Amino acid sequence: MNAVTAMVPTTAAGQTFATDDARYRAVEARDKSADGLFILAVKTTGVYCRPHCPSRTPKRQNVLFYHRPEEARAAGFRACRRCNPDASAPRDTRLDAVRAACRLIESAEDTAPTLEELGEAAALSPFHLQRTFKAVMGITPRQYWDARRVGKLKANLKAGEGVASALYGAGYGSSSRLYEKAGSQLGMTPASYGKGGEGAVIAYAFTETALGLVLVGATRAGICFVGVGDDEAMLLVELQGDYPKATLAADPDGLGDTVAEVAATLDGREPHVGLPIDVRGTAFQRQVWESLRAIPMGETRTYSELAAAAGRPKAVRAAASACANNPVALIVPCHRAIGTDGTMRGYRWGVERKRALLDTERSVATRR
Repeated sequence: MNAVTAMVPTTAAGQTFATDDARYRAVEARDKSADGLFILAVKTTGVYCRPHCPSRTPKRQNVLFYHRPEEARAAGFRACRRCNPDASAPRDTRLDAVRAACRLIESAEDTAPTLEELGEAAALSPFHLQRTFKAVMGITPRQYWDARRVGKLKANLKAGEGVASALYGAGYGSSSRLYEKAGSQLGMTPASYGKGGEGAVIAYAFTETALGLVLVGATRAGICFVGVGDDEAMLLVELQGDYPKATLAADPDGLGDTVAEVAATLDGREPHVGLPIDVRGTAFQRQVWESLRAIPMGETRTYSELAAAAGRPKAVRAAASACANNPVALIVPCHRAIGTDGTMRGYRWGVERKRALLDTERSVATRR
């Protein structure tokens, strides 16, 4: 689930909260005019609040912003008892219908409600429920169900439960269900192959873009490599270098839609939430990659901020290394990481491409 990216909330007085920095200033000021325009979620407490919540102001690096309470809950956060953020959302018949569907999804234990059941709860036909839900939430009811389960899994693990207990407590019938579904939300699907890709077959395909060739490699579990360059042979060398023991197999037809989806990010579109990825990484690297995916389009974070978000504020070099070793460029947007002084630092696919990607994203974000 992505944090606030596209909407630019405005109060009747003309005050805008177009960026995370502006939203955080409203939180620091306990600005009541921001009430109902966005929700803040605190990573260290697992709670989401109104902007003017009387609780102690959290540190900037520990805060995420969302349009609505439902989005924060889907990401695994719970409502603050002091400011009651669920009561702050503006009245809207569409939102009422979607909230009814969300409540039914959230109350389900083992099986996702059908569209017919959700439509009945929301007083809409299944078709209109699906369309309205996607328009309001940006994801489908099924994706919301999946996101809720991943949120429960994270909470269970954070509470110290064992992996098996956490899995079943979050509603996964088996560990294989987690491997099938959790990758795109967690960015940390267990790899389907041994060290160096031993025993894996990686299908690959190319496409031409304004920034050069894009190469996408994928195992049966998901995308394991995205590269941008000028030469097919060199990109294949990069892919084989990352997975020296894997077998590479060209599959332009089978990967056509996936490649098109990845290439669309070069035009300023966020990667589709359903894109599965299959990558290897340490726990710290995965935390950094997850933080990168939470950065709103058009914005950047310093390596220091990424290290702090991963719980190791002094590990700035390790955060930079995690960005450099990200195997799925664009999907995990490591181009949004910059130096502490605001300068463009190294990028595996060239600093000029990094600058072009950021310029495109900022342009798109400004138009929204």
